[in-house]
Amino acid sequence: MTSIHEFLTKITWTGNRGTGTSAYKSYDRTWDMKADGKKVVHCSNDPMLGGDPAKYNPEDMLIAALSSCHMLWYLHLCSEAGVTVLTYEDNPIGIGESEPSGKGRFIEAVLRPKITITEDSDSDKAVSIHDEIHEFCFIARSVNFPVRYEVEIIK
Repeated sequence: MTSIHEFLTKITWTGNRGTGTSAYKSYDRTWDMKADGKKVVHCSNDPMLGGDPAKYNPEDMLIAALSSCHMLWYLHLCSEAGVTVLTYEDNPIGIGESEPSGKGRFIEAVLRPKITITEDSDSDKAVSIHDEIHEFCFIARSVNFPVRYEVEIIK
């Protein structure tokens, strides 16, 4: 039986400089994201669109969510397969395109995990587990663009 999950957050626009959206350049593209019991994250639009480069934007958060979900399922599946992971680091990249109209979308994501495993762990299995994750990862199953993996295994 399928179970339903709810993920609740609160988004509050913080960019009103006093005149709201009275003109395109009269407001900041900033907001706060929070959820009960969690710290507030101050966010902004992509810098190409007038955002603050020191703050997370939706594109950053989507790629980070994709990478994090992949990592968590990887660790889970490795523990079941007898592959002992000692360290895991990813430097994912989201590749997007923008039309002249301003419409944009992701066309691909590349996850680039660098993983250290124990000497007695199977390196081939450590690599092949990445191919199984898309069947489980909530985020990967929800995006409509391809996700590739460039895996580095270290013993």
